[in-house]
Amino acid sequence: MATYEYTCPGCGSFDVRLALGTAPATRECPACGRDSRRVYSAPALTRTSPTVRASREREERSREAPEIVSGVPPSRRAARRPHPALARLPRP
Repeated sequence: MATYEYTCPGCGSFDVRLALGTAPATRECPACGRDSRRVYSAPALTRTSPTVRASREREERSREAPEIVSGVPPSRRAARRPHPALARLPRP
């Protein structure tokens, strides 16, 4: 479904959702019934954040050339140093 914009000479603009490519050049205004002409405007495009863009690019690259993993990645806990306060706790 696509959203098409029409402008009525008396009431102003209104939107209609129709199947893609089926919008006529003129359409009856839902408020007053007059013929309204179709208006061509820019599509509603949004900018994505750099994080989302990088994630999508990585996903698209993995379709053609996936990364090969040779082993289990190291645990994050193994890379951390223990907190210094834990060294002063009594041990069983």
